[in-house]
Amino acid sequence: MAEAVVNLDELPLKPDIVGTRFANEYAEIGTALGLKALGANYLVVPPGKTSMPFHRHHTSDEMFFILSGTGEYRFGDERIPVRQGDCLGAPAAGAAHQLINTGSEPLRYLALSNNTNAEVIEYPDSGRVRVDVGLSGFHRYDGTFKEGGKLTPLGYWEGENIDDADNS
Repeated sequence: MAEAVVNLDELPLKPDIVGTRFANEYAEIGTALGLKALGANYLVVPPGKTSMPFHRHHTSDEMFFILSGTGEYRFGDERIPVRQGDCLGAPAAGAAHQLINTGSEPLRYLALSNNTNAEVIEYPDSGRVRVDVGLSGFHRYDGTFKEGGKLTPLGYWEGENIDDADNS
């Protein structure tokens, strides 16, 4: 059962470590509160690490609020220093973004987003794209189509049988 109030200091943090570059501990605040349409996570990123690849969403807005620590907000071609009290925006279909802990202490922040039933996420550094979609629920968890990879340009009719000779 969801809680009406949660305290960040009392939420159990889950480790999320991938390779040597990506590391954080996180708690899903939105899930704990029973929220469906609002994603809310608490993240703690160690010095010198980032929690996510450089990416951009096409349907979900994101907002980050720095609770403590210092870092760099990679936003499009910019690299913006951030610190406690800063509020950062990443509008849907806007610039790609990433938060990097450049300080000597853990970078603690809240990440908020609207949960949608479909999302396309681009990863400019690797050239990958991810598509998660489903009729009901939140795309990340309840998607009926969840695939990704590298894309090549494709015309609308490319690869389709457009001749009457073989319509089976």
